[in-house]
Amino acid sequence: MPPNLTIINAQLIGKPGLQYVSICKGKIDAIAPMASALPKKQSFESPQLDLKGDWISLGGVDLQINGALGLAFPDLRPGDEEKLAQICGFLWDCGIDAFLPTLVTTAVAKIRQVLTVLQNFSAQSIEKPIEKPSARIFGVHLEGPFLNSEKRGAHPAEYLLPLTLEQVKRVLGNGAEMVKIITLAPELDISGDVIPYLKSLGITVSLGHSQATSAEAKAAFEQGASMVTHAFNAMPGLHHRQPGLLGAAIAHPEVDCGLIADGQHVCPTMLDVFLRACRGGLKQAGYGPGVFLVSDALAPLGLPDGIYPWDSRQIEVKQGTARLPNGVLTGTTRPLLAGVQNLVKWGICDVEEAIALATEAPRNAIGLPGLSPGQPAHLLRWRLNPALRTLTWQRLNLNSESIGMIVNPSLTRYPSGRND
Repeated sequence: MPPNLTIINAQLIGKPGLQYVSICKGKIDAIAPMASALPKKQSFESPQLDLKGDWISLGGVDLQINGALGLAFPDLRPGDEEKLAQICGFLWDCGIDAFLPTLVTTAVAKIRQVLTVLQNFSAQSIEKPIEKPSARIFGVHLEGPFLNSEKRGAHPAEYLLPLTLEQVKRVLGNGAEMVKIITLAPELDISGDVIPYLKSLGITVSLGHSQATSAEAKAAFEQGASMVTHAFNAMPGLHHRQPGLLGAAIAHPEVDCGLIADGQHVCPTMLDVFLRACRGGLKQAGYGPGVFLVSDALAPLGLPDGIYPWDSRQIEVKQGTARLPNGVLTGTTRPLLAGVQNLVKWGICDVEEAIALATEAPRNAIGLPGLSPGQPAHLLRWRLNPALRTLTWQRLNLNSESIGMIVNPSLTRYPSGRND
């Protein structure tokens, strides 16, 4: 059983001043300002860890990740459970508490097979005793196959499907309860029935890989779509007379936008512009401007640069960026929390906002609770070097004999061994 612990002099997202956090049996018991008196049981019975002004947060939640350690999630087959468990452990070491395996456009039979494999894996994970911490799979993100062919990017054209109720039901099969997010191009829904149907199943509808006009995007938001997939990528850019999908999303009070902060998918200057716009326009549920970071990481995440298979094609990874031989950007091999570090290093976000974009904001977007009493104390400690403007993180190991001992230090190092 994890020991009790009181963390003092910590900074927390959305809470002014230094805070204390009491932990009891592995869960957060209470959060309060240091200015208030510590309860006697925390003051005298629990060991204390003084963070001396460092930040703490829950681990990251990655809502768009395509694979890791050489395994692409669309290629999952029965028998890959051990590899999948290794990926969950690896992502935990990358500071990730939970994630949505993302399935890019592929054959319907493969999608349904993967949904079954993940369904069985999740069920088995619940039944098994926890031997060591690992990132939790809490559903699937279907990125396709209902995408606009003109904005398909690296998605294979031969597997794209028309957006109809019949085709949606065919793709989901018996695995609808595993799907938490589906990315689609709303202009393909001629009947207007698909988004309400998906919402009735509890699936979050995200707009992406789309040529939707502002009017078409607004109509989709009114039907229940509430998210945008990797803002700027695979959609028309912002234009002063044609705001398009992205402009409609920024102006909407109930829409969350995923964002890749690797410096390749979106120029840092445009990241700055986008976040400035969103701070004044998007929803403020809990904490966060309605923007959340995603990694969009591919299967070579955790492996060195090189050439790797990607469906029936090959991709080349250079300095953490993956492209097809024709130069089309396919994704990254940088983990989610690298984006947090980048936003601070580039001077785009302060520490609080940057951390929130990868921890609290994605939880807000899909209705998961944030850092609060009753939640498991899977905590990261963040430290800023103001002179170098570098942000580092480390996990707190509450099971250690040395209470609060730091494990899995990130520093600024990526799992593949690079420093950025």
